Amino acid sequence: MNNVQFNNNVMIKKTLFLTLILSGYLGYSQTKLDGYIETGLKNNEVIKQHNFDINKSMYALKEARSLFYPTVSLNGNYTKADGGRTIDIPVGDMLNPVYSTLNQITNSNAFPSLQNQSVLINPDNFYDAKIHTTMPLLNFEIIYNKRIKNQQTSLQKIELEIYQRELVKDIKIAYYKYLQSVEGIKIYQEALVLVKENKRVNQSLYKNDKINRTAVLRSDNEVIRIEANLETAKQVSKNAQSYFNFLLNQKLDTPIEVDESKSLPTEALSENTQNREELQKLTQVKEINETVGKLTQSYWFPKLGGFADVGFQDFDFNVNKDSRYYFAGVSLEMNIFSGNKNKYKLKQVEEDSKKISSQTDNVRQQLLLQFQVAQNNLKAALEQYNANKNQKESAKKYNDDITKLYKEGQAIYIELLDAQNQWVNAQLNTNISLYISWIAYAELERANATFTLK
Repeated sequence: MNNVQFNNNVMIKKTLFLTLILSGYLGYSQTKLDGYIETGLKNNEVIKQHNFDINKSMYALKEARSLFYPTVSLNGNYTKADGGRTIDIPVGDMLNPVYSTLNQITNSNAFPSLQNQSVLINPDNFYDAKIHTTMPLLNFEIIYNKRIKNQQTSLQKIELEIYQRELVKDIKIAYYKYLQSVEGIKIYQEALVLVKENKRVNQSLYKNDKINRTAVLRSDNEVIRIEANLETAKQVSKNAQSYFNFLLNQKLDTPIEVDESKSLPTEALSENTQNREELQKLTQVKEINETVGKLTQSYWFPKLGGFADVGFQDFDFNVNKDSRYYFAGVSLEMNIFSGNKNKYKLKQVEEDSKKISSQTDNVRQQLLLQFQVAQNNLKAALEQYNANKNQKESAKKYNDDITKLYKEGQAIYIELLDAQNQWVNAQLNTNISLYISWIAYAELERANATFTLK
């Protein structure tokens, strides 16, 4: 093992150990956050639109399945005609000589002479009423069309899961930023109490001629500065609250329940990017493209269908046993030549397949990079939090010591002010790094697709 690998392993183990030592369980806060996530997934309008698309795809699939069933319709027509083309039937010319001979033989007129007939081609006063039934017996276009609709429905569901994961990540980050802003308000409120006390003490010391007016003026400025920072923090918190409620699709001023936990993320995530929905989506797209190729190839396959008619037809609206009829059969269609149209369609499908394979390789690398960057960001955030936490403890001790010395008259106000600023900044930095760690964890969780969607 080379030195680089050894150092990387040591850093990973150190980070994991640091995470487990510094962290506890995030119970109550996580439960509230899960509730907010459930609300966001339920109320989000874009998710509703995705569900509408999925429902539409399901109906399209049912429509494709219905093509396998017979189609039955009631058809009827009535015709009234006069003139036009006719069919001449020379009945008289053919039978009159025969009839004349028979009359001579029988010495009678039993066989009258006949006139030649002329029949209209268009039927006059004719009706036809029937039940017409058709059914595909063998049609690969219908088979592959159903398969494509089914695959498109699966694709819609995958796209919905992708959006849901993004929404979960956004809700978590917005929640952590709101908690960060609330904690920042508390820090500034405590700092305001501290500087106001300093102002009171300095005014008292000034009245007793123990300090000069400079310390009083400086303490006044500190009160004004902290009040301004506190007001800014409140506005930042309101903005964070509005954005969080916007993601949940509820009123922007809806109160947000806040937990006081200071724990850190404890779960170490192993790389799982191969199960990302983005790759599943490309796999589904590839399957659809393959089915489209089979659909194009089915051009050469025969199409076999059946039909049957049952009904009545006659003149003058007569209905009797002679009017009844049925007519049934099968049809066969087989394409022979189309000017290489389908050949070029298959070439397009092949190029699309190559493009999808290239996209899959590129997306796989991007997802792996995203995971590694998010993992490194989390490690850096945890290390920064540890450093800020130690600085916070040191700044607290230093501030307590200087405050005691100042009250005893052994330290000047500038030293006290410096110690207090270090203490406030250390609290703010620790608060920021705490929630940056949680934000980094949310991004890592998204990069690894480990959040369980209900």
